[in-house]
Amino acid sequence: MYINHFSHYLPSKVVSNSYFENVNGLEDQWIYERTGIRSRFKATDDENTNTMAIEAVRNGLDQSGFSAGEVDLIIGASYSPYDTVFTIGHAVQREIGANAAKVVFVSSACSSLINALEIAEGYIAMGKAKNIIVVASEHNWAYSNESCSKSGHLWGDGAAALFISSEPKGKKPGRVLNVFTQGLGHVGKANDSVFLRPVSGGLSMPNGRDVFINAVTQMRRAIDVVLENTKLTVDELDYVVAHQANGRIISNLQKQMKLADDQVLTHIKSHGNTGCASTGICFSQNIDRIKEDDLVVFTVFGGGYSVGALLLRY
Repeated sequence: MYINHFSHYLPSKVVSNSYFENVNGLEDQWIYERTGIRSRFKATDDENTNTMAIEAVRNGLDQSGFSAGEVDLIIGASYSPYDTVFTIGHAVQREIGANAAKVVFVSSACSSLINALEIAEGYIAMGKAKNIIVVASEHNWAYSNESCSKSGHLWGDGAAALFISSEPKGKKPGRVLNVFTQGLGHVGKANDSVFLRPVSGGLSMPNGRDVFINAVTQMRRAIDVVLENTKLTVDELDYVVAHQANGRIISNLQKQMKLADDQVLTHIKSHGNTGCASTGICFSQNIDRIKEDDLVVFTVFGGGYSVGALLLRY
């Protein structure tokens, strides 16, 4: 399986930390020191999870190596949907004219993008799809409680699209060496560390410490799993793309792995936490840095809990 191209979409509206001083009482420097975030993007009034997904796909389809009519599967990923019936994938299908495609929606918190890739891998292995679009989109501002001093300031909006095929296509295809995912509902305070429940005050993260500890541990473990599965080592990695949840989590992972600063791709400072779209957006923004034979690993951790990793060779 190959990922031929990454693309993304970000809203035009930017919200700096100073906004929250009168909303949840937190100052810019306090937020930055604890999260690594200075600003984040916010969808405008006429945007939502579906529209951002469409724009992300539009921004990359011409470099995918296949046409909309050749798409036979669209997988949407999100925990902040605009519509749970007419989902991300349906909206993309209708907009681009991928009339013959199957449509699937997956939600496993911030690991959903990697879960979607594993589903794509399965469809290709079964011979049921050859050209696939995976699109992750999050409208966190529609669900979060910005007045919450624990998590209201963390979230950003955005979308990423990945164009996948059974054979390499396009100008810079990356070969998928291994994909790993696992549910961790049995770990720590997974049942209530992060939640989004009806009439419960919006997207909440009351147990940030438990999230931090498990994110650091599990994202490193996921990397070790995909490297072990392919008989490769940390020393052979060129780049690491970690879920952009918190700057301190990313820094901790970097120290554990003894990585140089230029090996760690990150945009947390200017984007905040864009949920399951974060790694796709970040890598799309850095794709020009990737050279032939580069080895890249994605690692993600989501509320619930869940974990995943993706290993790519260019």
